Amino acid sequence: MLSLSRMKSLVSPTLSTLAPKTRRFSLYSQPSRNLLCNPNPLQKPNFFHVKTTMLPHNSPMICIQSHSLNTEASQSPSGEIHVIVGPMFAGKTTTLLRRIKSESSNGRSVAIIKSNKDTRYGLHSIVTHDGDKFPCWPLADLSSFRQEFGSDAYEKLDVIGIDEAQFFDDLYDFCRNAADYDGKIVIVAGLDGDYLRRRFGSVLDIIPLADSVTKLTARCEICGKRAFFTLRKTEEMQTELIGGADKYMPVCRKHYVGGQVVKEATRIASEYQKVQSG
Repeated sequence: MLSLSRMKSLVSPTLSTLAPKTRRFSLYSQPSRNLLCNPNPLQKPNFFHVKTTMLPHNSPMICIQSHSLNTEASQSPSGEIHVIVGPMFAGKTTTLLRRIKSESSNGRSVAIIKSNKDTRYGLHSIVTHDGDKFPCWPLADLSSFRQEFGSDAYEKLDVIGIDEAQFFDDLYDFCRNAADYDGKIVIVAGLDGDYLRRRFGSVLDIIPLADSVTKLTARCEICGKRAFFTLRKTEEMQTELIGGADKYMPVCRKHYVGGQVVKEATRIASEYQKVQSG
């Protein structure tokens, strides 16, 4: 005759028998020959392996283990963008040239581009106010540089300097492509503002792209303090007016404002004299 405990075990199944057999899913980056048909799974690690295990629990659980993907982006070359801005006579070209020469001394291939609008010291050289020279590529736009320089030579190029960058309308696209996709170090020098202290060209647009931004100052020609602005001496009104000390002077804030007042008063007096003489 069956015992009472034995009869209960036959009538009432155990808790482990009634509990639903939930599965635990774990995602791993290691390949599995059982789940994938690829005969050489290790050659392509960009997929997940699903491993199932039994869980004595009422709810399923999914565990995701992070893994690294072998993507083209991780293998792309890493470029840099460095921006040098300031008023005229602040030493922007000197700083650019110093960095280019340093890169060249470290064994890197370098090239400098400048706008063909600037012919003050010759077309095929950039020249500092101290007379230091370096050969360059004078161009109307930056997009033509690769073709002019040569595709093979461009591929071997490490560092690109751009002087008087405010004159290039395609500055943003060129710098982004050269650094992000071609792996070039791009060093940009230019005016951040015009003679009215308004944005000049696209120089300010590339600051969000830059690894570093250096703002230089000059010396105020009136008081000797730090000069952040460029005062135009002449009456020309166009934004692009290429010139040197004959047309511009670096000034501090006080003398920039005072100089603008004097210029405006001079302009009004000149117009009044024309009216009276007419």
